[in-house]
Amino acid sequence: MFEKEQAKAMAEQEQERINFEAALELQKQLDKREKVVAEPAQAQKIDWSDPTVLRYHALLNRPYSVAEVRKNMVMYLKNQGGYKMNYFKGMKYEDIRPIFEKVWDQIQSFAPMDSEKEKDSEKKGSRKKSLARKRAGEKQSEESTKRQKIEDDVEKEELKAYLDLVPREEFAMEIESLATKYPIVDWKTHVLTENFMYYQIFRADGSSKNYKIFSEMLDDFDRQDVLDLHRLVKARYMTSSPEGYDLMLWGDLKILFEPDEEDEVWRNQHEYNLISWRLFDSCGIHILLMDNGIAIHMMIEKKYPLTQEMLSKMLSRKLEVDHENEMAFELLRFIRSQVQK
Repeated sequence: MFEKEQAKAMAEQEQERINFEAALELQKQLDKREKVVAEPAQAQKIDWSDPTVLRYHALLNRPYSVAEVRKNMVMYLKNQGGYKMNYFKGMKYEDIRPIFEKVWDQIQSFAPMDSEKEKDSEKKGSRKKSLARKRAGEKQSEESTKRQKIEDDVEKEELKAYLDLVPREEFAMEIESLATKYPIVDWKTHVLTENFMYYQIFRADGSSKNYKIFSEMLDDFDRQDVLDLHRLVKARYMTSSPEGYDLMLWGDLKILFEPDEEDEVWRNQHEYNLISWRLFDSCGIHILLMDNGIAIHMMIEKKYPLTQEMLSKMLSRKLEVDHENEMAFELLRFIRSQVQK
């Protein structure tokens, strides 16, 4: 299944490249035929019976693919929302769209309302009224922007009350990040004694690194690393069942990707005592650590079958981060909205 999706994505990217190159070539052909003239004259000179012209405009007006829309949304969020590109690595279009819509609405709420005012300014006799209306609109927009900023600042101050800033060196698990990231291509479980084992993660460049538990991996991993590991583990146990320590890793990944409210980890929430709630911003995953050793890993944009009691415990315990960031604020907004419901 994964191979089919990967092949489909590669085909879409290749088609996008071909379309882009075709558009460039057609544009070059049109540029050779047309001289630099004023816009009205240029519009009159276009020969709409020319197959080259028709192909060019058909290509420009073709429907956008899901991959193209996703790429445009990610670029918009990077430029307007301050997000990092790595944050969206491996995320599907359906997961990115709600984030995009929220940022889009915020940005658009700052824009001047009436774009027709500039057209009115060209009419003789109404220029002064137009300018006055324009100034009033700009003032209103500026005041609206200020109000929105104040509201955002107030909200962030409220959300900061749920943050626990813990410098990275104070975390119990200290992991050195790999200097260069290569895709994960394999993994192996090593059991040395009954109480000592580790997972070895292999990357495409031949390097490897050892981790005792899944949570340790998240200090090094980005979202694509997590997706790759899930794919590899799932493929290995497509026709068999994991055992021993492999079962622990598969259990963590299954809770993360395939939450089922009938699983014991969700049904027994009332018995757990939450001792830590931490965010791994490199991969967009947060973790709940219980006093009985159970760890629940969750993606920040996904809703899980958490009880109202556990959601309240999370806010009371506070979210551990090593620095303030927009991802943490988004997660706190999401959790608080579920509590309020």
